[in-house]
Amino acid sequence: MKLSKRGEYALRALIDLGIASELGWPMLQISELAAKEKLPIKFLEQIFMQLKAAGYVKSRRGKFGGYSLARTMSRIKFGAVIRLIDGPLAPIRCVSQTSYARCSCPDEVHCGLRMLMFDVRNAISTVLDRFTLADIVEITLRKYRRDKVAPPFLHRSIPLTSILSKEGELPLRGKSKVEGLKHFSGSRGSELRNGRAKTRG
Repeated sequence: MKLSKRGEYALRALIDLGIASELGWPMLQISELAAKEKLPIKFLEQIFMQLKAAGYVKSRRGKFGGYSLARTMSRIKFGAVIRLIDGPLAPIRCVSQTSYARCSCPDEVHCGLRMLMFDVRNAISTVLDRFTLADIVEITLRKYRRDKVAPPFLHRSIPLTSILSKEGELPLRGKSKVEGLKHFSGSRGSELRNGRAKTRG
């Protein structure tokens, strides 16, 4: 498996939508996302067309339109999005669970390379199929708070001083979001620190 630029940008855009939603801005314009990620608008539009067709995002036209998440963040898993954009997670097709194809090996059952690639595939999918968009957004916002850095999209109307409160809570424009951001200690069953996944137990 190799994450393409298209796959990388799709995941980053989803995280941006998730962060904005948690901060009270459920809809963003494509120009805002493109500016934040420093991407051509047309390229990002192509990615969003694919995400929209798969039911991950939805759009609204008009002056105040844009893109928003079409599913709850807890139902968006990174493994599924990568498979949509880039194909199987397996490094070789003969170990793929979603797109199996027999390889040229004459004895697949006793192929040492295939056994190794099974372990590689399982390690990758264990992480990517466990973490949801909700997990990563929570972890990202927690790190912003810990490092005293303002999250993106807050320039719209929320002052920085109100973000970095003594209680360490991020202000929200929607009452329904309050409980979701009250505490940033601990993620859903596992944590990502310094870009590495660590499971408990």
